[in-house]
Amino acid sequence: MWPVRILVIRLRLVGDVVFTTPVVRALRRAWPDAHLAYLVECAAAPIVAHNPHLDEVIAIDRQRGLSRVRADLALGWRLRRSRYDVVVDLHGGPRAALLTWMSRAPRRLGYTGQGRAWAYTEQVHRAPDLRPRHSVRNQWDILAPLLPSFGEPDPADDAVEMVETAAAGSYVDAWLATLPPGYPARPIVMHVSAGNVFRRWPLDSFAELAARLSSSFPDRRIILTSGPSEADAADAVAMAATARLSGRAGAVVTGDTTLEQLRALIARAALYIGGDSGPLHVAATTQTPIVGLYGPTLPVRSAPWRQPSLVHEAVEVPDLPCRPCEQRVCVPGDFRCLTRISVDAVLAAAERALWRARDAADRKG
Repeated sequence: MWPVRILVIRLRLVGDVVFTTPVVRALRRAWPDAHLAYLVECAAAPIVAHNPHLDEVIAIDRQRGLSRVRADLALGWRLRRSRYDVVVDLHGGPRAALLTWMSRAPRRLGYTGQGRAWAYTEQVHRAPDLRPRHSVRNQWDILAPLLPSFGEPDPADDAVEMVETAAAGSYVDAWLATLPPGYPARPIVMHVSAGNVFRRWPLDSFAELAARLSSSFPDRRIILTSGPSEADAADAVAMAATARLSGRAGAVVTGDTTLEQLRALIARAALYIGGDSGPLHVAATTQTPIVGLYGPTLPVRSAPWRQPSLVHEAVEVPDLPCRPCEQRVCVPGDFRCLTRISVDAVLAAAERALWRARDAADRKG
């Protein structure tokens, strides 16, 4: 008998794809001999490209217009010829639903709502995005028709994962070796940009934080990272931090890094600080302590999904009636869920995280 063929679809974004990796592991655990494939857009493909539980990763471009129609028709025919037994649509968007339907798999699982019932043979209730429940649990729900007695996910057993490649590790090690004398083996990594304005802490706050972290201990150094289109943001933070330190460099900017290289860099850091965006969830696939800044989102939904013993400090402005929100319009108009996160609060969280990590290391040693 041929092995079961299963296809998982989650087209974007980076953080959302990270959150699907516990589902991938669960499917492999349930069907150890299955052919397990994953369909994803190219931008997030590195998250699953080397996942040990997958047999195949299909990476597609994000296209528009007639070129997308032609590409999707060809891809749909390819999926149909692959003769998948089960397709699990974890995305739920119109493109993912269409590709799920075009696969013609005997079992096609997707979420209710959005008028796409035609694409699926079985539907699962989708928890509202603003519900205070972790995104991993929301996506785990879709396993119910396949694995009705599988139980709830546990981050201790089903943490998010992304494999470090040898090439990425070697690149980061070589880059770290070029840093000026005095840079510690494990610097602090701060990601200063976000995919949308609703999750972006002010750059001036990042600069003040970098300067204060650098000045508190003489051997403490900061590395700034940003999205590929926001390198200017990291440069601006570095310049402002240096000005606050009377000309002493307070931070170094990485320049362009791939997702694989970013993951390798974070794995070598003493601490990661950043907003609720894709890089924070990439950081969650490492053992590095994390300080997460949560504006319109809630830690209960978006916190790192990993071993509970690993350090995570959440910084947020509690009791705002407009929070969480849909991130389409800021009703007060001042992004107060982020602008009211003080540098003092983030600095205190960073110091707690570093202390907790040292204490845990001392206990092990």
